[in-house]
Order: sequence, then structure tokens, then C-alpha cells
Amino acid sequence: MNSDSPYSPGGFPADFLWGTATAAYQIEGVGEPGGRGTCIWDTFSRTGGVLNHDNGDVACDHFHRLDEDLDLLQRLGVSAYRFSLSWSRIQPDGEGELNVSGLDFYRRVVAGLHERDIIPLATLYHWDLPQALEDRGGWSSREVAERYADYVDLVAAPLVAEGVDKWITINEPWCVSWLGYGAGIHAPGHHDVGRAVAANHHVLLAHGLGVDVLRAAGAPEVGITLNLSVFTPATDDPADVAAAARARGNLNGLFLDPVLRGSYPADMVEHYAGRSPGFDVVQSGDLEIISRPLDFLGVNYYSANVICDPARIGEVRALGYNAGPPSTNPFDVDLAAVAVGAPTDQTTLMGWPVQPVGLTDLLVSLRDEYTDLPILITENGAAYADYVDPSGKVHDVERVAYIDQHLVAVRDAIAKGVNVKGYFLWSLLDNFEWALGYSRRFGIVWVDYPTGNRVPKDSYERYREVIASKGALL
Repeated sequence: MNSDSPYSPGGFPADFLWGTATAAYQIEGVGEPGGRGTCIWDTFSRTGGVLNHDNGDVACDHFHRLDEDLDLLQRLGVSAYRFSLSWSRIQPDGEGELNVSGLDFYRRVVAGLHERDIIPLATLYHWDLPQALEDRGGWSSREVAERYADYVDLVAAPLVAEGVDKWITINEPWCVSWLGYGAGIHAPGHHDVGRAVAANHHVLLAHGLGVDVLRAAGAPEVGITLNLSVFTPATDDPADVAAAARARGNLNGLFLDPVLRGSYPADMVEHYAGRSPGFDVVQSGDLEIISRPLDFLGVNYYSANVICDPARIGEVRALGYNAGPPSTNPFDVDLAAVAVGAPTDQTTLMGWPVQPVGLTDLLVSLRDEYTDLPILITENGAAYADYVDPSGKVHDVERVAYIDQHLVAVRDAIAKGVNVKGYFLWSLLDNFEWALGYSRRFGIVWVDYPTGNRVPKDSYERYREVIASKGALL
């Protein structure tokens, strides 16, 4: 390619953002005594919701090891870093005055990134709702969306002034609403489909209100991050085809449609009719707020999904598919849809099929069906059974292959005309993996939890080389 080409030798845009990502509760720890208030994940951890009763009290102790972790980013060679702010560190009870020391920590994060020529990408909410707000109804209450806007108002202007140009309002609202209030497998652990629908709406309303606050504060670029997938029926049986459509509507349609089209999908509104409070919480003008114009769309992708109707699990298993029990499957929350693994799929330690072509297909379909907004891959990664060998190294060959394959999938989407502007690998560090505690490692840096020691894995070195070549090594 000539020097005037808008693409690097690796086929990525010349201004492509090569990054990695983390989340506050998963890595920070409490920090100083009284450094943050109690959030729903603290409570969920202590009431049996998390494997081994693990919690985020210390996590990776990122609060105290910030400079060490920023140095790891600098050596990695990333051009951008996605991190989240802890609402309960900013407002311990989710409302009221600013906790100045909490904001000061994020000032340090931003300043440290700028010192290392790394672009900060700040996520305002990554699941750690202050417990005091959950006690008043949580995301199934409209009040939380209003309190969220107040919280954003406290941090937006100061951090825009510090040079945070790129903002994400909410991370994975599907997980917030459906895993937290429907399936009950994430904090706060409720099993109520009607409340999940209400939470679905209120978290999106919070997003829209947050966009308005960020615009008023002068934020140059604002987006939202959605976890999305592609859905294929296990067979051409009409029951499986209908189940795949329901699962697609729940994960993709309930979020893409209101954010980008200003409406909820009619089939989903019909499907959840009669669930209380459900869609009865929608008020006049809400969808106009939710569909405020954005500067980019964040996409989290881990795997594609093959779906069957629960009544057909026996028949689908006979075809060689790996169909788990419906009770453990979030797509069976009032959907009569179960995700299954294809017979030939490799899987990660999470049990998720490795399907990089699904990422290409997803990105192309987003462009064709929804938007030509710039897209950032804000999360993509894999958990494997990593270990430190006697020489002190972590040879995570499966993760190396996973990363390479998915970066090729991104490049393929770019070649098909999709406007992908960045890739943020999940995750920089091994960390607290929500309901699974410390039993799953997604990091490209091994963390020894008792000591906090960091060991860059082979995947860290490989990603560093790929970044240095701007994708040419793929």
C-alpha cells in the first residue's frame, strides 16, 4: 500500500484504535478505607450469588497498583484503553455530593494514560449499582435512571476537562436487566421477567439521559456498548426457527431497535405483554431520549449462538449438539429458547463456542440492517485454563489463536465495507469474573491473587507484536 492509503499494511484503518479493556469492580478493589460505597455485587457476593463467595474487596488491587498496570499498557503498545468508573466510588449511596477522592482516582487514571500517549475511553456504568439504589427498586425503578443522570453530571465536565474525549454510557444493558432481574444469575439476583423488562427500559432511558448530560458537558464522542450475537436455528424445524428469532429479539432487538430506531420490536412487545410492570413503565418521550444521536456504537462479541426450542433438546442432542439444561440458560427466561453447541465447535472454559466468523457476520448485518455509525469492538476475548509453568511463563496458545482469528474476522468485516474503528481486547488482567468469581481467567496478564503479582502471558506478547505491525502479522 502507498503512504497515502487510509489503511495500514494489515488492512486496518490507519487511525484504528488498538486497545484493551477492564471494569472497575473486577479489578480495582475497595482501595482506601471508605473509598467506595457498597454496590450490588458486594451484596450478591455475600449472599451466596458468587462461586466460592468470592468478592471484589481486593480483586487485582488495581487501585494501589495503578502505575504498574499503566506501564503494562504502555509496553503492550495500545493506542487506547477502555476502563469504567465505579458509581459507588463517586457517590457511595448513589446520590448526593461528589466523593472527591473517588473522582481524584479517575483523574490519576486519565493523567497516567495521557502521560503514556494512550487515549482514555471511559465507561460510566459497568454493572456496579450502589446498593442503596437497589434497595429502592434498582433498575426496575425509573428513579435509578434519574439518579444515573445526576451521577454523570458530577463526573462528565471534570473529566472532559482532563481530556476524556470518548465516553460509553452503559456497558451491556442486556446483562444488567436480563441476567440481573430476569435470570437471577447476576446481581441483584432477581427472577422476575416483568421487572427485567422494566429494567431493560430504564437502563436505556439512563443511557439517553446520560447522552444529554455528556453533550452539555462538551464530550466530543459518545456511544453505548451492547453485547450482541448472531443466532442460527439448530435445525429447520419451525419451532427452532421461532426460538432463534425470539432469542435474537431479546438480545439484539430490545436494544438496537430503541437506541437506533426509536422503537421497541413489535414481536418483543407482544411476547412480553401481560408481564408486570413490563412495558407499562414506558412514558411519552422516553424513546426519543433513548434514541439520541450517537458518535459510535460499541459492540461486545464473544460467540455466536445456535438455538433450539427446549422441547426439542432430545432430538437436537441426537444430532450431536451439546444442549445444556434449560434452567441454566438465560435465553430460556420466558423465551422457550436454548443455546446449544454445534458438534464441531471448539469451546472456551466458559463453554462458549469459538466462532470468529460470527463476528464478521454480525458486523455486516449491523451495517446492512441498522447503522453506518463507526463501530468499536469494545470487548472480545476468551477464558481458558491458564497456569504458570515451572519457568514462570504462561503459554496460553488457545487464547493466542482466539485473538488472531477474531482480529482476522474484524479485518474481513472492514474489507466488506464495515466502518470498524477499533478493537479492545478483553481483558488486560485476569480478574473477578462476576458470578464465577476468580475461577475464570480472561486476561492477557496473569494475576496471582494472593500476592497481586502480574505475569504477561504469551497472548500479551502476541498482541503486542500484532499492534506493532498494525495487524500485518495476522
